[in-house]
Amino acid sequence: MTDKAVAAGVAHVRTYLGTPTDLAHEAVRDIAAGLKAVLADVFALYIKTKNFHWHMSGRHFRDYHLLLDEQSSQIFAMTDPLAERARKIGGNTLHSVGEIARLTRVADNDAEYVTPEDMLAELREDNLALTARLRAVHAVCDEGNDVATASLLENWIDETERRTWFLFESTRPAFGANS
Repeated sequence: MTDKAVAAGVAHVRTYLGTPTDLAHEAVRDIAAGLKAVLADVFALYIKTKNFHWHMSGRHFRDYHLLLDEQSSQIFAMTDPLAERARKIGGNTLHSVGEIARLTRVADNDAEYVTPEDMLAELREDNLALTARLRAVHAVCDEGNDVATASLLENWIDETERRTWFLFESTRPAFGANS
């Protein structure tokens, strides 16, 4: 296939998948790319949170098991709105599990056993990192004058900060306890 044919094919796909928007082409490109990367992180964090939920053990099993189930549901609820927002502005989104693996910045944890404390600490750091990524995409939205995407991101930042807080408090030693 020639470069000209490839360019024509790309132009056809862009025309076919494009949607009406008053956002600049560059803004759509950059915002959609940011949303796609965040979506990859969200899918990876969802799987990791469910993994830890399924493999939780110990004396706080019930509390931690339910906490991670609640958090994984909240994380999964972000996936469709993230993908649809990218499409709504004329961008594209994830196509495959392979693309998620290439784009995510959430590290896998395939260990046979992870202590409950280490699970919660790892998820706390992952959620903290996700907050920073959401803020970075928010900055791109501000530059591109995309108020609607920025608004969605603000809600997800708040939710992610709440998850981080709950994970932090769940692992905090009791007041006066020696660590």
